[in-house]
Amino acid sequence: MKTFYLRKEDVKRDWYIIDAKGKNLGRLASLIANVLRGKHKPYFQPDVDCGDYVIVLNADKFTVTGKKLTDKEYKFHTNTPGGLKVRSLQWMIENRPTRALELAVERMLPKNKLQKRYMKRLKLYTGEEHNHTAQNPKSLEELAKLWKVF
Repeated sequence: MKTFYLRKEDVKRDWYIIDAKGKNLGRLASLIANVLRGKHKPYFQPDVDCGDYVIVLNADKFTVTGKKLTDKEYKFHTNTPGGLKVRSLQWMIENRPTRALELAVERMLPKNKLQKRYMKRLKLYTGEEHNHTAQNPKSLEELAKLWKVF
């Protein structure tokens, strides 16, 4: 019996849409990361980019539990001496609304050459409108119910 190996010509990419309003940040990011990788497909292979596109509406209206708004910190360095910057989740939501969800998804993806390709297929919008109606996106809520995410 021959081993099936997926080629990029065989990959069929779908478009999914989800509304982030009222959804938990971690659970939402986990669901999005799995769809971007293609783990919901029966022919998933970890070394082949077989994921789908994901459109997120209201990307700044997710929820978090506990005191994460003030206690969760995002650290980055400017590569100058004493250049460590620390920002809270509340600051990120106020000043860069979609960046918190983008970082959550990016950090749930594997750290390899495919990570940039996955992130290019993530489309984040702060409002209810998007410009991808021509792609006829499906609702991601069905997969979320199957995986019991929300």
